[in-house]
Amino acid sequence: MTPRLKIAYDKEIINKLMSKLSVKNKHQVPKIEKIILNMGLGEDASDGKKLKACVDDLALIAGQRPIITKFKKSISNFKTRKGSNAGAKVTLRSDKMYEFIDRLVNIALPRIKDFRGLSLKGVDNSYNYSFGIKEHIVFPEVNFDKVDKIRGLDITIVTKSKSKEGTIELLREFNFPLNSKKNWGINGKKKRNWKKQKKNEISKKVRKKKSGFKKNYK
Repeated sequence: MTPRLKIAYDKEIINKLMSKLSVKNKHQVPKIEKIILNMGLGEDASDGKKLKACVDDLALIAGQRPIITKFKKSISNFKTRKGSNAGAKVTLRSDKMYEFIDRLVNIALPRIKDFRGLSLKGVDNSYNYSFGIKEHIVFPEVNFDKVDKIRGLDITIVTKSKSKEGTIELLREFNFPLNSKKNWGINGKKKRNWKKQKKNEISKKVRKKKSGFKKNYK
């Protein structure tokens, strides 16, 4: 049985994107190619039981058995060795990809605490969209009672888009809750511009010193 989002994309979304992006050929319309789920474990990757629990949880979330990723370099500061276990990764395509998007948008994201939308800054130079989920238990497939530790999850949506606007419009047509406000982050907290804040503090101190110098001089 074909997923409902795939049918919606073929019948409705392609026509909408053609009119929005002013594209004449339907093959130029942006399309989601694959979705990559990555769960890093860090120091816990050396523990066989924790690694197995991570793999099982990711398999429940994705509906597909993940592969165990390895470190490519040895970095002493991060206590990593080349060839040792790093985490787990899944790549979803075709029907499983559309089913995952359906569950992500309609079930998982609304369960995040204080959720105020996804940031538009997640689009990279290749016009793919990436964002993180701090708690993997937002997915209903994961049994909270059996989870030993709450872990984060990185999600990358690889698209065939040729512009940033095309990627954003494509995700909006799939009902992704994108927040257009620039100073709101993924976790809903307001981002501060620390550089501007430091400049303002320094300028205030300089003004106070100058005013004090003028008074003493008089």
